[in-house]
Amino acid sequence: MSRADLDFLLYDWLEVDALTKRERYAEHDRSTFDAVLDLAEELSTDLFAPAAAAGDVAEPYVGDDGRVVLPEEVTAAVHAYAESGLVASTFPAELGGAQLPFTVQQAAGAFFQAASVGAYAYPSLALGNASLVCAHGTAEQIETYAKPILEGRWYGTMCLSEPHAGSSLTDLTTRAVRQDDGTYRLTGTKMWISAGDHELGENIVHLVLARTPDAPAGVKGISLFIVPKVLVGPDGELTERNDVALAGLNHKMGFRATTNTLLNFGEGSWTPGGRAGAVGYLVGEEGRGLAQMFHMMDSARIGVGAGAVALGYTGYLHALAYAQERPQGRPVGAKDPSAPPVPIIEHADVRRMLLAQKAYVEGGLGLILWCARLVDEQATATSDAERDRARRLLDMLTPIAKSWPSQWCLTANDLAIQVHGGAGYTRDYPVERLYRDNRLNPIHEGTHGIQGLDLLGRKAVADRGAGLALLGETIGATIARAQDAGGAAAEHGDALGTALARVGEVTTAAWAEGDPEVALANATAYLEAVGHVVVAWIWLEQELAATGRADALADGKRVAAQYFFRYELPKVWAQLDLVAARDRTTIDLDPGVL
Repeated sequence: MSRADLDFLLYDWLEVDALTKRERYAEHDRSTFDAVLDLAEELSTDLFAPAAAAGDVAEPYVGDDGRVVLPEEVTAAVHAYAESGLVASTFPAELGGAQLPFTVQQAAGAFFQAASVGAYAYPSLALGNASLVCAHGTAEQIETYAKPILEGRWYGTMCLSEPHAGSSLTDLTTRAVRQDDGTYRLTGTKMWISAGDHELGENIVHLVLARTPDAPAGVKGISLFIVPKVLVGPDGELTERNDVALAGLNHKMGFRATTNTLLNFGEGSWTPGGRAGAVGYLVGEEGRGLAQMFHMMDSARIGVGAGAVALGYTGYLHALAYAQERPQGRPVGAKDPSAPPVPIIEHADVRRMLLAQKAYVEGGLGLILWCARLVDEQATATSDAERDRARRLLDMLTPIAKSWPSQWCLTANDLAIQVHGGAGYTRDYPVERLYRDNRLNPIHEGTHGIQGLDLLGRKAVADRGAGLALLGETIGATIARAQDAGGAAAEHGDALGTALARVGEVTTAAWAEGDPEVALANATAYLEAVGHVVVAWIWLEQELAATGRADALADGKRVAAQYFFRYELPKVWAQLDLVAARDRTTIDLDPGVL
């Protein structure tokens, strides 16, 4: 991760230090923000980077005593994070937090994700869990289950998927039966649960989606429950083991340092009080579980995009360093075969691959930090209208922030391997591992296809297209500034304006027949095209922020923006035409020919 780039994005572009004028962040200034980034960079370099290689080679396993065993390097890194003071950095002071802007926390997190996305997943998931409990739980639940997480002593998960259902939450069958004392007993199996079992802390708080016996079918019948691994007494002391059993670990292509588990609830391995079933505590009201879980899921989706950016970014930096040092070949016009070889960065195609990586990862980082800035706006803006605007924009951008980096920063990792040549395909260089680690990101927290359905099927058309119109208005304001600036920025603004107008036309055309099957058949193409339009906007924003600067970083921003507008934005036309035509190729396809 480039600290210089983060400073440019945070201070020159997003002006995050201006947030200190708001009451929530009034005790901070740029020096405290810089201190947080310094600490994150130090910890990630000294402890998380060694944990990445260790967690990949010696992946977690279940010991003879049934406990999960992690590499010492992973444990040391996670414990150091727990002791760093960063755990509750964005939470309110009354919960022990530092009330740090989320944008700064997201930037600090990029260092950890770049160094070891697998080790960082433990505290990251725990914080998402605590945030949900604080938002939807009772005061007692916050005190009992969220505070120990914020203190770095406990960890947390979200348990959605089941072996038979996968992402289709409508089909989940985990059952929760209310007891006379107001608790519930849960029985069922959850699959693909990241950080679902380990010995890093004293307890693990599972947030579990389940159905009560009289719940209606579909997502409206889903409720949310707190199910601790170890039960908690009235004074907060840990008592007996809950009926939550680790059935096994999934063996992954990458991202190996994070345990990925199959958990059985209520299988009878432990029977608190002599009654089978895992003890659970309802969060909020019955039937509201999925809406509440989206509080954590949407945050996790942006976190997935952030992780994809971080892995792509560090792969790009490795490829850049290799290209600068690796001598091979001679310039195309060279006449003397005895002349010494030049560094491969001298070759145009290698520069093309590096420039593509730069455009993907720096554009993706800008998108993620823009979304983080919206979180801060939503929390601290001075008017209801400003807060609502931030909420609508964030809602609209979430599927793009999850999927665009997951696709194109993975492509950056692929190009990083290509720059290394045959060496990149070996384990002697980290780019091979970075690609494997990043390959998970297009899958988890809602696949690429699911995000496309969400964008075209819900976000772009909700409230008669209010979210899409607001996004268009926001991008339009950037285009107007670019036209005033003139030069390359004005040229890029014109191209973006043309593409933006086409997005509006295509969205209407996709739904012209009112048939969801037809409209959504090419939702993935829509997601990819709109994602490119959004990242073109982010690049135009960065280009404008670099105006007047004459240094290497600003020059790099200008050339990367030029690349994106000349090489990448033109790709959207064929995809948008496909969506507008309501192409039926995949609908009419006979599966028997596949």
